[in-house]
Amino acid sequence: MRYFTKQQGQKEAVPVDLESQGQGRYRLTLNGKTFQVDALSLEHGSLSLLVDGQSYNIEFEENGDEIGTLVRGQVNRTDVADERRLRMRAAAGGFTVEGRQVILAPMPGKVVKVLVKVGDEVTEGQGLVVVEAMKMENELKSPKAGKVTEVFAKEGTPVENNAKLVVVE
Repeated sequence: MRYFTKQQGQKEAVPVDLESQGQGRYRLTLNGKTFQVDALSLEHGSLSLLVDGQSYNIEFEENGDEIGTLVRGQVNRTDVADERRLRMRAAAGGFTVEGRQVILAPMPGKVVKVLVKVGDEVTEGQGLVVVEAMKMENELKSPKAGKVTEVFAKEGTPVENNAKLVVVE
């Protein structure tokens, strides 16, 4: 999965490719360099990472698309978006989303919470489903105001990449 990250002070977003190797192992490519990462979830939502033999304990704080990390006593704030979200941001000023919108799982994970039910009226940007992937919770939001017509997501169940979660019309 490709993400784009932009830390405070950076002019442009940097692509980051992340590929699951199974059992908490990932291949991460950043600035043309590939790293092998072993991830282990710790208490209180923090992670223990082994990156090419170097150990890191990381604490996270999410605020929308911005993620705050505490690594070795240093706090970093990073804006993170996948390719779809980046395109949506770029296009947001030019048009609004219309018609039937199917919200898909952005990566394999587990449904932690379903925030809506069939028949609910939602606003643009309202949270619909929370999916945990790579030990992080991601709230998937409605791309438009409308009515929830279908809910496929069930709390506690695993989902594959691009699995249908919710439909908003």
